[in-house]
Amino acid sequence: MAAAAGAAAAAAPVCVLVLGMAGSGKTTFVQRLAAHLHGQRCPPYVINLDPAVHNLPFPANIDIRDTVKYKEVMKQYGLGPNGGIVTSLNLFATRFDQVMKFIEKRQNASKYVIIDTPGQIEVFTWSASGTIITEALASSFPSVVVYVMDTSRSTNPITFMSNMLYACSILYKTKLPFIVVMNKTDIIDHSFAVEWMQDFETFQDALNQETSYVSNLTRSMSLVLDEFYSSLKVVGVSAVLGTGLDEFFIQLSKAVDEYEREYRPEYERLRKTLEEAQEKQKREQLEHLWKDMGSACVQGSTLAGPDDASAMGPSELILTRGTLNEEEEERESDTDDIDHEVTEESHEEPAFRNFMQDMRKKCQRKSNLNE
Repeated sequence: MAAAAGAAAAAAPVCVLVLGMAGSGKTTFVQRLAAHLHGQRCPPYVINLDPAVHNLPFPANIDIRDTVKYKEVMKQYGLGPNGGIVTSLNLFATRFDQVMKFIEKRQNASKYVIIDTPGQIEVFTWSASGTIITEALASSFPSVVVYVMDTSRSTNPITFMSNMLYACSILYKTKLPFIVVMNKTDIIDHSFAVEWMQDFETFQDALNQETSYVSNLTRSMSLVLDEFYSSLKVVGVSAVLGTGLDEFFIQLSKAVDEYEREYRPEYERLRKTLEEAQEKQKREQLEHLWKDMGSACVQGSTLAGPDDASAMGPSELILTRGTLNEEEEERESDTDDIDHEVTEESHEEPAFRNFMQDMRKKCQRKSNLNE
């Protein structure tokens, strides 16, 4: 069983959810990833979740723009650009089960599922659609969140800390293996950022040049994020030149192992807990139903003998209908031209009439006793 489960997990595609701020180079990074995998004859399954993108530089197997018209959403709901994007994703998330079916059909043909997302990062920090998408993917496939960061715009320690806070919030919201991709290393090397994450004093020296209140807050937050940095996977990449992709796939492989080791058991436990809760709810509903039906049966049995089929309660008549005259039913079942609706009605009418007669007798007896 364990070997079969391991083989199934190995055959499942890896879902790479690419997130990041607007302008960080997410779409260019997805294009480079797709081109790299096509060059290795390992074509990925690509999904675009950005409803406002004008030109998509890569072929997408599933494109949200084919389903949701971003500008129409803005007009119908009276929204601005950001609200239109968030609402478009909320509408698309209601049909994400269909996306999951498409991925399942292609899981033997594609080793990777790459998902490009809009720059409105709030979709995955507080919006319901982000939670629906990440949980749906992670419950079925190994899933990794990739946070793309603009290295050239993070040379300021305060801006760097802002990026790290976003990354931290996404990590704790999605609860999935996490990789920080420091993009645009063709403009500036990412080694300074790695040093800031590994050496607190170096980051403090960079902050000493800032004298504002924000710098004091950033200094305090850097201590809080020390634990976050210790287990963070960081890769420097140039989406334009394609450098750093080999290191990225090494880190991606480690993230998948982390998912199988730590995250999959948790998702299996949550799924089992949900199934048990749903099963418990069904049992409680059935128990309530049987109690209601049982009370009606008890009232009927106090006034009639156990063999009196005509005096049964309505629930018993429903449950035993078709079994009171089994021999007659077997004889009639040999014919193919029976109008089953008429046969049903012929059984229902006497039963209902007997039930009404029985209830009328009960009422008369109660009135006699009261007199």
